[in-house]
Amino acid sequence: VLVDRTLYISGQLGMNTSGSLVEGGAVKEAEQALENMGHILAAAGGGYKDVIKTTVLLEDINNFSEINNIYSKFFTDHEPARAAFQVGALPKGGKVEIEAVALIGAVDVGSVFINRGSGVSLAV
Repeated sequence: VLVDRTLYISGQLGMNTSGSLVEGGAVKEAEQALENMGHILAAAGGGYKDVIKTTVLLEDINNFSEINNIYSKFFTDHEPARAAFQVGALPKGGKVEIEAVALIGAVDVGSVFINRGSGVSLAV
């Protein structure tokens, strides 16, 4: 859902184009979920650099370190604010679900994001 320039991306599972979870466990599912997120970001005119917050839901919090390694391969400009939780169950028996909030059109100028047209600056 895009509201003004804020894009809210619902939780993405590690599903392929046929609607099935990818094989290979939590790491492969996280990789696919982040690739799916990239397609949504691109369709809205943005990219991973525009993501400001994610929530990572894990079947097993012990997989967090491995997931974090995959996560950092996608977020190369900066690491967005993030929360990670272990949950009782995920849809379709998934092991990982990732949701995100992005500010489409933010300009990264070092440690400050300047929002075009608003004149607002936020230090990060």
